[in-house]
Amino acid sequence: MKPVSSAVIKLRDLQLKTDIGTYGPNDTRPDTHLLDLTLGIAVDQVMIIEDGMAYVFDYDPLITEIDRLAADGHYETQERLITRIAAACAAHPAIKRMEISLKKSPVRSGNGSLGIRLTLDEIATEKLRPV
Repeated sequence: MKPVSSAVIKLRDLQLKTDIGTYGPNDTRPDTHLLDLTLGIAVDQVMIIEDGMAYVFDYDPLITEIDRLAADGHYETQERLITRIAAACAAHPAIKRMEISLKKSPVRSGNGSLGIRLTLDEIATEKLRPV
């Protein structure tokens, strides 16, 4: 079996300014939404022969877009926001695969976290790309 090379960009614990969910007066309302993102990219965008932004994936515009999506009004579900984040990632041809995790806390009585995770391989990521 031949060895497989891979490269990823990892973003952890990015606190999003967002409004997700519908809560009653006695429900625990989360005060934190954290995003974890792992993006599979080409190895040659990490193993570079020369130092410079022209040789790597510039993730700053993607983070700016994620911040915009998070603040883009009320979401009833975490799933809708994560779907929009996946589409934003797929809009970058350099991203080959992705894993997105979004969690909120507290869940009850000031503790716990609850989240969802979406993993898309190269085929699923390609299907999301704009035509």
